[in-house]
Amino acid sequence: MSTLTEPATATRRRTAEPAARFRDLLAAEWIKLWSLRSTYGSMALIAVSAVLFSARAALADHHNWPSYSAERRAWFDPIHDAFPEEGWLFVILAAGAVGAVLIAGEYASGQIRTTFAAVPDRRAVMTAKVVVLAAVMLVVGVLAATASFWLSQAILADRHAGASITDPGALRAVAASALLLPVCALTGLGIGALVRYTAPAIVTTTAVLLLLPMAFDNRHRWTAAIHNALPVPAWERLVGNPFVGLDGHPATIPDSWAVFAAWPVVTALVAMAVVHSREP
Repeated sequence: MSTLTEPATATRRRTAEPAARFRDLLAAEWIKLWSLRSTYGSMALIAVSAVLFSARAALADHHNWPSYSAERRAWFDPIHDAFPEEGWLFVILAAGAVGAVLIAGEYASGQIRTTFAAVPDRRAVMTAKVVVLAAVMLVVGVLAATASFWLSQAILADRHAGASITDPGALRAVAASALLLPVCALTGLGIGALVRYTAPAIVTTTAVLLLLPMAFDNRHRWTAAIHNALPVPAWERLVGNPFVGLDGHPATIPDSWAVFAAWPVVTALVAMAVVHSREP
């Protein structure tokens, strides 16, 4: 009789165990994110690239300012010194890699099976992963964008060439640069859920974010439609990069904000759908 009742008792105990609360899932995903050594390296790369490249650009213009002609001074855009493309390419790469590794690394290690065994609701797990990743990268993005803007403009202020946050386009550039990090990270998350292997996920994320925009331009309507629908060209338009041509078929500011909103939503939904439908 005891051998019959023991399994029944164990079954009742398992049935009575409470389901994982969403805040427990958030805590678990927080631990997973910061348990990855690559997270710390990526955060360091973001901070160094954002701040140092903006300081480098501002110092170069500060040094060369006396030799600038009146025409060049009138054309000069101090906001571009805050967000130089060559420095923020590293930021984009690091942010996308964080999202790709967060999910692809879990598949590669097999930890995803343990996660789903403990929490069968895969959509809840992925929602927690999206929330933690987006929140962390947004905070990092705000710090990086704010520090880059204020440092560069403080350097240029000595030449009376700096911009204020109230100047046209300044607040938009800071906001777009802050949001760029969660946009790229969630893009990496969606690609990582599709690819499932760490190295290919990082390579594919890099190709989508950095290489694909180079394959299309604004000269023809169909190529411009693809180019303007990508997140990095949308960011360049929002920060007012003077080296981004406005000829051909450029994106509008509202369209660029729409691209910024669509990419994280779509990639997060793709990640949830793929994880829910495919076996780990």
